[in-house]
Amino acid sequence: MIGRAGGVLWRRPTKPDMDGWQETTMIGRLNHVAIAVRDIAKAANVYRQTLGAEVSDPVAQPEHGVTTVFITLPNTKIELLEPLGEASPIAKFLDRNPDGGIHHVCYEVDDIRAARDRLKAQGARVLGDGEAKIGAHGKPVLFLHPKDFCGTLVEIEQA
Repeated sequence: MIGRAGGVLWRRPTKPDMDGWQETTMIGRLNHVAIAVRDIAKAANVYRQTLGAEVSDPVAQPEHGVTTVFITLPNTKIELLEPLGEASPIAKFLDRNPDGGIHHVCYEVDDIRAARDRLKAQGARVLGDGEAKIGAHGKPVLFLHPKDFCGTLVEIEQA
């Protein structure tokens, strides 16, 4: 197998292609863009009142150190992240970015373990212990080091 663009495109043996190889994409749709905020109620209100968006109720995610709110859009979601406790990774992000801002993007993958193994084989760094955790949607997720993806923290989520 060979990869391109940080492991996004892969070639694998197939019959249809003349040379026996076919490019396939590993990532699926954009699941959400996560935005770190200091006041989740205020931020949710901006999306609800100002933009007229459908906004979920806040949900504490103590295992991740955040409270989340999801804003449903026609083609994806926005995830608002508020720190939950001093040790929250979002608290650290907000220390560096006092006004908040985009924290990560999340892409869906068909098979998170296979995606992890392919990414690691291409030299991408998986954060944490490398094992998927259950994310805010109740599905397995992994985070990838921003230095391997053009300065952007990437989350992959089992579709």
